[in-house]
Amino acid sequence: MKTTLTNLNSTEPSTSHIVDETPTTKTVFTVEEIQKLLPHRYPFALVDRIIEYVPGKRAVGIKNVTFNEPHFQGHFPGRPMMPGVLIVEAMAQVGGIVLTQLPELEGGLFLFAGIDKVRFRRPVVPGDRLIMTVELLWVKRGRFSKMQASTMVDGQLVSEGELMFSLVD
Repeated sequence: MKTTLTNLNSTEPSTSHIVDETPTTKTVFTVEEIQKLLPHRYPFALVDRIIEYVPGKRAVGIKNVTFNEPHFQGHFPGRPMMPGVLIVEAMAQVGGIVLTQLPELEGGLFLFAGIDKVRFRRPVVPGDRLIMTVELLWVKRGRFSKMQASTMVDGQLVSEGELMFSLVD
């Protein structure tokens, strides 16, 4: 959709500009910005970048999976795979970005309150780029929330499930 805007505050003769008003939701958070929002640090910081953020609704994050990560030493020798619990934790950290940005919930620490219907469809291995999408379903009493989360690698579904969070003061 395109709209014509006229500058009403200008002393110049009236000029019009064409502006594209197509709604955009793409906001990027760098790793440095993520560290300001979440308490996680190496080796438990599992989000490298937020590539899409819709305030109060959803976020899409990236985890670049590398062979240098400590869990690959023992999970599994000769056939490294990212542990499912770390995939769930990575989804939760993307969800944490959504929660920490809600004005009514700023400044709190969110912990898991429950994990439901989580399924794993394929392994995540070194070299994969894990794309995590988390959508806020609801917030109750400003203390509890539920999110729908999924992960993809190369366009293939890796995991999905529901994550519940509780605000700790």
